[in-house]
Amino acid sequence: MSLSSDQRIAGLLAPLFALRTETDLGIGDLAGLRQFVDWAAGLGFKLVQLLPINETGRDNSPYNAISSVALDPLTLHLAPGSPDDLTQEDYDDVVAGFDLVKLRRGKVNYRKVRKLKGALLEKAFDRFQKSTEPSAFTEFRAAQKDWLESYVLFRALMEKNRGRETWDQWPEEQRSLGAAQSWLAGLKPKARARFETRQQFFRYVQWIAFDQWKAMRAYADEHGVALMGDIPFGVSYYSADVFAQPEIFRLDWSGGGPPEPYFKDDAFTQKWGQNWGIPLYRWDIMRAQNFAWWRQRIDGLKNIFHVFRIDHVLGFYRIYAFPWRPQRSAEFLSLNWDEMRERTGGREPHFAPRDDSNWDNAEANRREGEEYLRMILEEAGATAVVGEDLGTVPDYVRPNLQSLGIAGFKIPQWEVYDGRVTPGQEYERVSVATYATHDHKPLRLMWEEAFEKESSTREQSRDAMEKIATFANLPPIQEPPNYRRDFLPTVLRALFASNSWLAIVMITDLLARKDRFNTPGRAGGANWTRRLHVTTAQLTKSPSIKRQVRFVRDLLKETGR
Repeated sequence: MSLSSDQRIAGLLAPLFALRTETDLGIGDLAGLRQFVDWAAGLGFKLVQLLPINETGRDNSPYNAISSVALDPLTLHLAPGSPDDLTQEDYDDVVAGFDLVKLRRGKVNYRKVRKLKGALLEKAFDRFQKSTEPSAFTEFRAAQKDWLESYVLFRALMEKNRGRETWDQWPEEQRSLGAAQSWLAGLKPKARARFETRQQFFRYVQWIAFDQWKAMRAYADEHGVALMGDIPFGVSYYSADVFAQPEIFRLDWSGGGPPEPYFKDDAFTQKWGQNWGIPLYRWDIMRAQNFAWWRQRIDGLKNIFHVFRIDHVLGFYRIYAFPWRPQRSAEFLSLNWDEMRERTGGREPHFAPRDDSNWDNAEANRREGEEYLRMILEEAGATAVVGEDLGTVPDYVRPNLQSLGIAGFKIPQWEVYDGRVTPGQEYERVSVATYATHDHKPLRLMWEEAFEKESSTREQSRDAMEKIATFANLPPIQEPPNYRRDFLPTVLRALFASNSWLAIVMITDLLARKDRFNTPGRAGGANWTRRLHVTTAQLTKSPSIKRQVRFVRDLLKETGR
């Protein structure tokens, strides 16, 4: 598959958990992704963008993974014969204890989905253990041992500690890799054997996961569709990585983003910024190790995806650092800077390793960021790299990304300079044009807010809609025209007609839906749970949906995508 920027293509962004099939287990999986690839290809799209697929913790956030390499078992297609060790009898025995109709309806119930999929994998593993170990599994263990062995230890310890990934709250003899290994060695033979069996289970699950995902890539190849993955800049504080290699992280600071007035529905983000809780990196130690940890991350995904997006690529240049963990953020919301410093012992949020307040600092940040990204590109090889460069972007970042051949993002309503909305024909070819990412409001939601007199975000949404209308060469919006007929096709034509290499549409925007996958700064059960209102089969068969999207194929041909 050619992914040269000489050929402009269009893609669809769809979180995997959001996809539905008639036979899924309460969450989108690889079977649903295959169907979605078929549908996307039928419309003329040549790329499907996903969110991160690494294993998540109890907050279910794909951007807060408990491993930088291990894949999330929730993504797997589990059915009789998938994996080979899962029989019809065992499948039926497990699912009989769940109300699948209820589980498939509405939002993702992560607790029940984990319980169901975990029980199915346990059944498969029980049968796997009774057979001779396949050479493919032995080879997988050997090839992945650098990350796999510490991960399975961490994962088995999580299980022993009631599923909690908070390693600093485990018994003292289990709170570090060395201590845990000594603890394990000191167990009585039967107890150690039981624990080692649990480690073997987690090896087995990862073997199945990597095998299914590599098969998914082959399927996408056959259908002329590229898969675009996502690598978050950071990794969770409560991860196997931090547990096993604390020396490469700065655990006394939490990374995030600076104050951002755009997110008006989150007071903390507007005042203090976004505190993601990710530990900062000890780049000096990483450099001395030839960036082995980063190379390992890239290797884990480059055989699965044709393209990967680095979430918050700005972090390679500098990252906003908080002197408190996000669990304490509420206590700082009402404080001023002096009160905040009193509570933190004089430490305050700042850009690390340095701010961009003078030329020397900015040049040092640019130079170091380029060094790290050249390493990423070297390890990525033929896999294309995209950088999410949104937010407070220093002047040197986008020219530097362009010089490296890393495509940055163009959000048309944000590409405004001296009051002028930048036409799509002026976008750099090595770029990604889109109206929304998973963090943003869908177009339809902004559209309705723009015309709601009582909406607290009316002015912001109205301003965004006016800029999008300008970008699409629509007249000023005096009253709402027909959204599906007059607005959506026109703004998508403008996006596809842009000079950007990739033009990506969020699935909710294509379907004119208002559903949000994530609201930044908002914790709780709402984020990462929203699913599409129809199954992937209904996307193909529904007469009303077919009428809604039939214009897309013509637009892609018309605009040369």
